[in-house]
Amino acid sequence: MVEDPYLSKHLSHFGINITSLEKTEKTMAELEIDLNQKIGEWDVIQEAGSSLTPLYGPGYTGIINLGNSCYINSVMHVLFTIKDFRNKYADVAEQIFKNAPSDVTNNFNVQMAKFACGLLSGNYSSPNDQECKYQQGVRPQMFKSLVGKGHPEFATKRQQDAQEFMLHLFSLIERNSRGTINPTGSFKFQIEERIQCGQSSKVKYTYRDEFMLPLPIALDKVTNRSEVEQYEANKLELESKGERIDAKLLVRPCVPLLACLEQFASSETVEDFYSTAIKAKSVAIKSTKLSTFPDYLFIQLRKFTINADWTPKKLDVSVSVPDELDLTQLRGHGLQPGEEELPEDQSQEEIHMDENLVKQLCDMGFAPNGCRKAVYQTQSSGGGIEAAMNWVMEHMDDPDFSTPLVLPNQKPPGDFVANEEGIGLIMSMGFTREQASKALKATENNVERAADWIFSHAAELDAPREEPAATQDAKCRDGSGKYRLVAFISHMGTSTSVGHYVCHILKDGKWVIYNDEKVALSEHPPKDLAYIYLYERI
Repeated sequence: MVEDPYLSKHLSHFGINITSLEKTEKTMAELEIDLNQKIGEWDVIQEAGSSLTPLYGPGYTGIINLGNSCYINSVMHVLFTIKDFRNKYADVAEQIFKNAPSDVTNNFNVQMAKFACGLLSGNYSSPNDQECKYQQGVRPQMFKSLVGKGHPEFATKRQQDAQEFMLHLFSLIERNSRGTINPTGSFKFQIEERIQCGQSSKVKYTYRDEFMLPLPIALDKVTNRSEVEQYEANKLELESKGERIDAKLLVRPCVPLLACLEQFASSETVEDFYSTAIKAKSVAIKSTKLSTFPDYLFIQLRKFTINADWTPKKLDVSVSVPDELDLTQLRGHGLQPGEEELPEDQSQEEIHMDENLVKQLCDMGFAPNGCRKAVYQTQSSGGGIEAAMNWVMEHMDDPDFSTPLVLPNQKPPGDFVANEEGIGLIMSMGFTREQASKALKATENNVERAADWIFSHAAELDAPREEPAATQDAKCRDGSGKYRLVAFISHMGTSTSVGHYVCHILKDGKWVIYNDEKVALSEHPPKDLAYIYLYERI
């Protein structure tokens, strides 16, 4: 590093007088954002036009942005308002610290407890100084390093998707909660998928666990379509003249959240479905419901999509979100009287996969399992790579997109023989031989997938080897389908790789905005522009 003893003189040559410069509360990145987009979701979500009253004390502690770490800050603010998380980490923090190893930098529970104490104690929630009305906040440098360790995205300083980080964090919590209370159980629920053969009318029910309910944006249910069309027409007219429309005249499409829920639960047609009842391909009808309702329900709006030129974009929409939500009509009830299940598959026609198409899709960066599904679902139409790509774009947000493809010609496995080398590797992680064998069986002897499976299915490890499907509901809490809104996380920017996150949390009947280290009473909570919502069961 070279020091310039005449820095002031040299800068004055360019008209820069450093002695007259004043410190601001905003970083240069924030100032640049304000300059480039003064009017729009940035100001609305951050309530920039309001004179916000700063808050201090326990539960009102800010988190310092370590460089594009706002996605972590927003998620952690919300999670530590949940009683299960406070009980797990804050209430027993002294015991966690007492039993901690000498090197706490790599101890997940210690870092979570330290984070919880920092946010909930109020020790770091006081005005920074007389000139700056905002607080010092906590700096979770060690936590960020630990949770991102070894991850190709979260280990970097780039902006990330808050939803993806939340699910990554949940997997770490499950991994470090074996034999103890797992606070993520307050979010876990079970999805029920029903598929009915169009020719035989026989049905099949499948179940999977989820932590978040992703909802499509029902753009066909826009309530202000005429106003939006008029705005777009005016915008195009001005752009043809080389002018730009006034940002204050922006008209966003308005979509009710209930319409998004209806679209999620609506039936969809599945082409080329192999029916075991007629032993041939048929058209089937698929529907999705919830078989359990969690204590807290995370709802993610799928605002991020792909343009026609395959570039990512964010849907700039306003979603009407109710303070109270009744999801009772979405409850699934399993096999009903009069319904007949599809028979178990015994033998099917051999199906060949075009591995060249699969490789082309994989080379584009998509998950291999999703690529195989895309080729399988589209190869009968003869559409080639374009049809397969369209299928990927349509289904890449499906929860099971990256799960292994089960072809109709695959027969149920007989006596399973675990790979001894794989068993040895998994046992070296501290698991028993039976647990290692169960993980390898569930992943067809794939050691890498088995390691992921064993950490995300901790509750099943000590269960009987063949667990009846009827007992699966016991893994998830259940109750009423009526909820109230208690928090939401908002994203500002054009895609998940850029922008900024803030969150709003309902405390003592009032909304509070958490914008990194800035915590204040919210005057106009922008519920309609949020990305992730948290509902609490009433």
